[in-house]
Order: sequence, then C-alpha cells, then structure tokens
Amino acid sequence: MAQPKNIETAILQLDTILSQMQQEETGLADAVKLYAKAADLIVYCDKQLADTQMTIEEIDRKLDSAQTEDDQDDL
Repeated sequence: MAQPKNIETAILQLDTILSQMQQEETGLADAVKLYAKAADLIVYCDKQLADTQMTIEEIDRKLDSAQTEDDQDDL
C-alpha cells in the first residue's frame, strides 16, 4: 500500500475504510482486506505522531535551555 501524503490524509482514509466496513454489502473477504489497510494506516499514523512528539520534546528542551541561560545571565 502506498504511504499517504500526510496524517490528515491517512485519517480520512481510515474514516472511509470504517464506513465501508460498516456497510452490510461488505463481504468477509473485503472486510479483511479493509482491516489490513486500516492496520497499515494506523501504524503510519502512530509513527507520525511519535515523530511529532519527539520534535516537540526537542523544541521544549531548547526552550528550557534558553530560559536557563537567561536566568543565569540575570544573576
């Protein structure tokens, strides 16, 4: 499966898959295929969120470091 362009696209794809799986016409074989696609998208989203969290934590560390330096300069 091709990777989505971004997490927002992945979430929209997950929403579409959910709608398809809820349709009575969706057979078991199709439901399993949709489930596999959804699992791949969830893994992708989880990685994107983890990467974003690491980026935010890095920014926070830089801010904390800059604030510590400013506090030491005030002494």
